[in-house]
Amino acid sequence: MKLDATAIAEAALGLLDEVGLDGLTMRKVAAALNVQAPALYWHVKNKRELLDAMAQAVFVDAVTGVEAPRQGQSWQDWLVALAGRLRGAMLRYRDGAKVLAGTYISDEAMWRTVELTLRMLEDAGFSKADGGRVFPIMLHYTVGFVIEEQSRTSIEYADANPYEPDRLEHAVDPVRYPRTAQLVADLFAADIDKEFEHGLRVILAGILATRTVPEPS
Repeated sequence: MKLDATAIAEAALGLLDEVGLDGLTMRKVAAALNVQAPALYWHVKNKRELLDAMAQAVFVDAVTGVEAPRQGQSWQDWLVALAGRLRGAMLRYRDGAKVLAGTYISDEAMWRTVELTLRMLEDAGFSKADGGRVFPIMLHYTVGFVIEEQSRTSIEYADANPYEPDRLEHAVDPVRYPRTAQLVADLFAADIDKEFEHGLRVILAGILATRTVPEPS
């Protein structure tokens, strides 16, 4: 197997379920590839570059095959679908969202996806300034949502996860805090996929409501 940044990133991603992001080391990645750790530094200089390569692999996997909106597809539906693909790609790995958080992705897949987004928003009547804010907002919401989602199911909690609905139900006194108790019950009975989409659509509605309306000529 050719040793390069892509192969190293794939090996590192393969270790996440076992060791998590905090337990990931260059030495463990090297062992998974049956090489000595110094061999990795020809391709990734440090763990920061390793994380960037891992994030790039996850992002490329998420957007492979993404095309411009189909005829009749709204820009909102297109962005919801794109965010869903990214969420799904992160969820395939333990700490997958933490891998993407704060990383730098320099790949044609990123630039192509951003270009598609900007062109679509321009066609939808957004100014360049307003359109330019949309992709980062969507990306930050999606990564943040999945970080929270994965943290709540973290294996570090083992058999004492405080986010289990039964535990939360007993944590809130429904007599003293009836509204909070109902909120907790509703939140943890909710379909998380629907909650993700609902939150994103609220954000997109806000973006639409606050965009700059061009002055009539």
